[in-house]
Amino acid sequence: TAAKYQLPIDPFDDLIKAFESDQVKTRYANFEEVFEYCRYSANPVGRLVLGLCGYRDAERYAMSDATCTALQLANFWQDVTVDTLKDRVYLPLDLLAKHGCSVEQIFERRFDDNFRAAMKEAVEVARALFLQGLPLADTVDRRLAIDLDLFSQGGLKVLEKIEAQGYDVLKARPAVSKLERVGLLLGAVWHRLAA
Repeated sequence: TAAKYQLPIDPFDDLIKAFESDQVKTRYANFEEVFEYCRYSANPVGRLVLGLCGYRDAERYAMSDATCTALQLANFWQDVTVDTLKDRVYLPLDLLAKHGCSVEQIFERRFDDNFRAAMKEAVEVARALFLQGLPLADTVDRRLAIDLDLFSQGGLKVLEKIEAQGYDVLKARPAVSKLERVGLLLGAVWHRLAA
């Protein structure tokens, strides 16, 4: 498939680097380190999808990277307690410290206003990246645009769910229901057919 579609080897190498990183790194000092992880774990997927569809330019790559990083962050923020079971914390340590939180608090699932403030800021970072990447769907064919709309709207919906439960991801994992997923799909299709 890589040969048929003339896909570069770098994204595959990057994904392997992310898998290797998962074996040794479980804490991230700041957002720069989290973004660096996403550069290897998430962004290559978007670049491969673009390549499969015949798009290989820097402008689309930049918007795709923003979207893929945002999706990875939304997943991290949704799965804070799931990740603790693997001894992983993706919320940056300096963000937690800024708001008076500790890693121990997360493992103990102690929610308070300090944790709420940290999660609120983390959600805002992810949302800003989604908004940065949204124009990508307007630059590709309709079929891919529907998928991109669906991914972005799904990620934004996860962020809304986190907000709706007062940022308390320690008590319950925010989830998008099947009905909401159907609504997102129909919305993405309608948006692109009407465009």
